Amino acid sequence: MKKIILTMLLSMVALSVLGTDGAEASSPRQVEVLLNANKLSFPDAKPFQDSQGSVMVPIRFVSEALGGKISYSKSGGKTIVEIRKGDDLVKMTVGQTSAQVNGKAKDYGTKVILKQNRTFVPLRLVSEGLGEKVEWDKVGRWVWIGEKTFRNTDDAEFKLRPLSDFKVYMKEKYFFNKVASNEIFDGVKLIKASQLPIKLGDGEVIYDIKLQKNNGIDYIAIRSSVRGTPIFFMLRNDFVKYRTGVDNAFVNHKDGTATNYYPVRSTSDVFQNGKYNQHYDWTEFRLNMADYIAFRTEHPKDYLVVMVNPFK
Repeated sequence: MKKIILTMLLSMVALSVLGTDGAEASSPRQVEVLLNANKLSFPDAKPFQDSQGSVMVPIRFVSEALGGKISYSKSGGKTIVEIRKGDDLVKMTVGQTSAQVNGKAKDYGTKVILKQNRTFVPLRLVSEGLGEKVEWDKVGRWVWIGEKTFRNTDDAEFKLRPLSDFKVYMKEKYFFNKVASNEIFDGVKLIKASQLPIKLGDGEVIYDIKLQKNNGIDYIAIRSSVRGTPIFFMLRNDFVKYRTGVDNAFVNHKDGTATNYYPVRSTSDVFQNGKYNQHYDWTEFRLNMADYIAFRTEHPKDYLVVMVNPFK
């Protein structure tokens, strides 16, 4: 416990130069579309946000994911697109902003367009026309369709692996003990960044992880449903690199989520197994040296959740 407290204090002091407005804003990211909290994959033409703020999606991939059937026809030199799902029918014309939804005209203020040989339509038109709930997440630039039924590390798809599989990362065994009882974890469950968002057992939801830079310093930015869950980097045949969130960079999005910023490099790495190593050069650590990123949390209480390093 003394080691952890000292590590936290050193991390905060060493990084107090970070501005109170948090890490620098990243450039606009691609719009993601999630159906029942699972990200949809678009093999070629990607969703985007137009100048009016409307999220435009390639109609075929979204409508088929929602269980709809799409058809095209020509009338008066114009392309007509229809989507059917059960008793619902959406009918639209390329170049127009209005559509027929179950026989009633609705105007979405944005034209149906052709781009990259794909028909793009306002997402709200498709989802509302097919009876789905839609929510725009401005922080993540995500569109949620349907229910937020998160994957959970308790689910059967995430197999419990024995700690012995990770023996080469356990040079500092303290971090592989349960937070609440200090007994050794029952095992490890591996997740990938591509599986986010995901709920950690009966604990928090991890929405997103990315690498950001502020004043020339690299940070891991993790958006989650709680504040300040510590993480640690796992390196083969080396001590773990323990990190806590930088307090003055914490951002509460006031939507039930928050972003914590963790330094990639930290002076706290000179403390190994509770002892100060004056010969260790903490500046030599690079993010691609870590194979995994682990979450140091009480929930789930019986196993350790470890993410394959997406930045390797």
